[in-house]
Amino acid sequence: MLHPIESSVRTTVLMAGRRSPTGLLGAGTQQLDRPEDSPWHTGAACRRDEAGLFFAPSKEPTAARLSREEQAKQVCARCPVLLECREHALVQPEPYGVWGGLTAAERRVVLARRRRRDGELREARRVGEQRRIAG
Repeated sequence: MLHPIESSVRTTVLMAGRRSPTGLLGAGTQQLDRPEDSPWHTGAACRRDEAGLFFAPSKEPTAARLSREEQAKQVCARCPVLLECREHALVQPEPYGVWGGLTAAERRVVLARRRRRDGELREARRVGEQRRIAG
């Protein structure tokens, strides 16, 4: 059996263009000489697990989905690159699967909070600038 990175091309095709947490490397990836040059995902714990654990099959029953997501999150919990993976999924944004210990719905909440916070910071800077100019 191939580990998820090696099977990522198949996973991507099967998932109609969606990428798995470990599907960031594909065919033709060059081996890097120094560990510090390695992409963050080379140290991902999910490289040793089945990619299907991180994505829902079509028409998956709710109980099965919750159980699968919990198993995926347990893999993420022991991952040394959890934060890098999570940030990647938020910046892309990745619309499907468990990335960095968060489901797609949980990532949407985080992104909404970030947008709200960023908007509040921009508004506070704008008000501060207006006060400075007026003052």
